[in-house]
Amino acid sequence: MKRLIMIIGLLLVVFLLVPVSCARAPLPIPAEVMPAPAPMPPMVTPPAPGREEAGVVVLPTTAEERMIVRTGEMSLVVEEVIDARDGIAQLAVRSGGYVVSSRIWGEEQEMRGNISIRVPDDKFDQALAELRALAVRVTAESTSSQDITEEYVDLQSRLKNAEATESQYLALLEKAEDVEDILRIYEALSRIRYEIEQIKGRMQYLERISAMSLISVSLRPAVTAGPLVRPGWRASEALKSAVRGLVIFGQGLGTAAIWSAIFSPIWGTILGVIYWRRRRKRKA
Repeated sequence: MKRLIMIIGLLLVVFLLVPVSCARAPLPIPAEVMPAPAPMPPMVTPPAPGREEAGVVVLPTTAEERMIVRTGEMSLVVEEVIDARDGIAQLAVRSGGYVVSSRIWGEEQEMRGNISIRVPDDKFDQALAELRALAVRVTAESTSSQDITEEYVDLQSRLKNAEATESQYLALLEKAEDVEDILRIYEALSRIRYEIEQIKGRMQYLERISAMSLISVSLRPAVTAGPLVRPGWRASEALKSAVRGLVIFGQGLGTAAIWSAIFSPIWGTILGVIYWRRRRKRKA
């Protein structure tokens, strides 16, 4: 009887503990309702440079639409190097440009100079004409042009695609809830924004050099012959130099005579032996 009562008591305890444990255990989350990681945006392939017309890429054809970088180099003979350098600097400012670099070296008739300026592209030919007018004569002149239209249009396409990719990343960032996904999107955003800044910097550089043409000018004076009398020359100094030279020459002769006298036993013996052998051969 006691054993039966104990068995019934154990069964009651088990029935009481089972509901409590079931209430505390976490419910399993079905796989189909778990949030999936945010998908990475697809890579966008940049289109070919130029504008598209019916699927065909077309580059600008007219000179006004194209981006041309023009440069010029001139070698000028001028009356005064410094005055010419200042005149060229004023020409650059007057044309709406600026001086890139300037250098002067040498003295008086041996003075030389170099100056580089940038002027608006539409005033490039006018600036060359004014530079010719500043010179006594032009010893060398050359111009060159580089078409950068294709590179600029390609950069525009790359920028458009990079900005579209950035927008996709921002949209994903708003939807992302997992910390790992957010960090990955932030890392991708940093890369694409760095690329955008690089593209914009290159485009600004191309715009700047195509809008402002570079002209490099070398200068030299018309009269390059030195003066008849060297600056600082004095007759008294020349006389002193001649006397010093004569004294040094006399000292050299005296030194040579002393050395010859000291070494006379040696060279005298050698000469005596040579003379004796020659006489002996003649007698034989």
